[in-house]
Amino acid sequence: MFKSARSTASSVNSNNSSNSNRESKANTRRRATPRTPQKDYTMFHRCRRRSRHSSRSTLPATNTNSCCRSWTGLLWLLLVSCSLFGSCAAGTSDKERERRLEVFEGVPIDHQIGYIGDFDSIDSGPPYIIVAEAGVETDLAIDRTTGEIRTKVRLDRETRASYSLVAIPLSGLNVRVVVTVRDENDNAPTFPQPAMHIEFPENTPREVKRTLLPARDLDLEPYNTQRYNIVSGNVNDAFRLSSHRERDGVLYLDLQISGFLDRETTPAYSLLIEALDGGTPPLRGLMTVNITIQDVNDNQPIFNQSRYFATVPENATVGTSVLQVYASDTDADENGLVEYAINRRQSDKEQMFRIDARTGAVYINKPLDFETKELHELVVVAKDHGEQPLETTAFVSIRVTDVNDNQPTINVIFLSEDASPKISESAQPGEFVARISVHDPDSKTEYANVNVSLNGGDGHFALTTRDNSIYLVIVNLPLDREATSNYTLSVVATDKGTPPLHATKSIFLRVTDVNDNAPEFEQDVYHANVMEVADPGTSVLQVMARDRDEGSNAALSYALADTPDTHAQWFQIDAQTGLITTRSHIDCETEPVPQLTVIARDGGQPPLSSTATVLVTIHDVNDNEPIFDQSFYNVSVAENEPVGRCILKVSH
Repeated sequence: MFKSARSTASSVNSNNSSNSNRESKANTRRRATPRTPQKDYTMFHRCRRRSRHSSRSTLPATNTNSCCRSWTGLLWLLLVSCSLFGSCAAGTSDKERERRLEVFEGVPIDHQIGYIGDFDSIDSGPPYIIVAEAGVETDLAIDRTTGEIRTKVRLDRETRASYSLVAIPLSGLNVRVVVTVRDENDNAPTFPQPAMHIEFPENTPREVKRTLLPARDLDLEPYNTQRYNIVSGNVNDAFRLSSHRERDGVLYLDLQISGFLDRETTPAYSLLIEALDGGTPPLRGLMTVNITIQDVNDNQPIFNQSRYFATVPENATVGTSVLQVYASDTDADENGLVEYAINRRQSDKEQMFRIDARTGAVYINKPLDFETKELHELVVVAKDHGEQPLETTAFVSIRVTDVNDNQPTINVIFLSEDASPKISESAQPGEFVARISVHDPDSKTEYANVNVSLNGGDGHFALTTRDNSIYLVIVNLPLDREATSNYTLSVVATDKGTPPLHATKSIFLRVTDVNDNAPEFEQDVYHANVMEVADPGTSVLQVMARDRDEGSNAALSYALADTPDTHAQWFQIDAQTGLITTRSHIDCETEPVPQLTVIARDGGQPPLSSTATVLVTIHDVNDNEPIFDQSFYNVSVAENEPVGRCILKVSH
């Protein structure tokens, strides 16, 4: 089709003179390399130029109009051919030239992309017939007269990455124009959903991975997704991220365990994950990953105390509640559900008591007899409901009491290291001082339920109990041995008989010292005088410090701070007495008032110390003879110098 069209054009132009042909070829070459719109030519100019050449030739004027009409017919013929057969789009390399242009997406409207016929030495210049793909002329403005291509809209590479068209010139080869839209970082990484939820059993090994939804970025490398970070929520760095890129270009994301999971410590995590692209600055997308730590049965029940004590009168009826034990399990659901039982193999084989499996309440199961058995020891088992249940035990001591006819007796056990009645002044509120147990010597005929109270101590001590059987004396307020070194406490035990009886026991408690007071000098600054000619060992001054602590905490030693600018090497101090004496000969001319720093340090562990300043004034003595500045003077005097004229001045 192209050949037939061009042959038609050749037959039309064969009537022109050879000069006209040469000028036509020159005009065609000029049109093949347009640079600016001013240098391009329209169809009208070509026709007129050919008309002028034709007028100079022997051809009649009618040939000019025939030329224009022939070219117009040729162009329409080419357009119809391209439209019907697609030969322009499928042209071979010997029938068309390729022109590749690039433009960044997002450039302003009416941005110049380039020219179609911008070739060197190729006759393919404007004007053109444009055969374009769908949508090309919607987005691009193509000047058929000049071959200039500009943008009509803001281009978006992610919507369309390239545009292709064929420009058919009046002469020369067709030009296939491909406009490639270059990528800009105008898209942030986007996760497919804002949040996702995953679960891990708390015994999941380290390095186990879970695949997360990856972020996708419509931009190209390097503006697509480049890395992932955990922004927040990663308590104790329990997780880390890993990623890998597949052939589809997506950076896939895995969540990996990097620490040990413990549901009882952290039952859930909420990780904020960001995806960053390669822009400068990078764009990012966010996703929240909610992680639930699934429970496994890794914790056994724990009683709130290892031993329970209770008292019950022998006339208590069956079904009477004696006490309630309690155990907790930090696991969840069935793994944390606790039930109670009495170990009949190890205790209460007579089944004198029963326990509520759900609440842990212990009840009397059979009538009690004080004379038969005074003390019942139960082994209570707490077991969870896990697939492999875990259990723990506690001991319950139940004392059966009788009527009251004897006063209680009080037994005090001091909880110091040597079991003596003492407490350190550094003891904090809540620390135990003594354990007090109360019983009735005639308990076989009396009630043993006793109330215990504590008197004295100015509120520095208090009494606590959980089962009204064993009492503990605890520190209630901070202690200061330097303020009060001894306390007299009175423990009063009163039974509930009729009439009630009571017993009193006095406790003489000594507060032991801790090294909480630094030595204190009698003066902050001491002044002393010493003669310059004093011999080594001469007494200068005795300093004195005191320490409010006692024992080794108050045993003081003295020392001089040895610094170059104090001339401490001239003096020494007795470590025990604090007496400062001269160590060597001193020199007033070197330092008339040396300043000493005395350190007093106690014997505590760790030791405490304080300092005082000693200013020593050294009194000068005439211990230096005059010295001339030179040993020999030489001077010349004229013989006629008058009497009294100064001829020399010496100095020393």
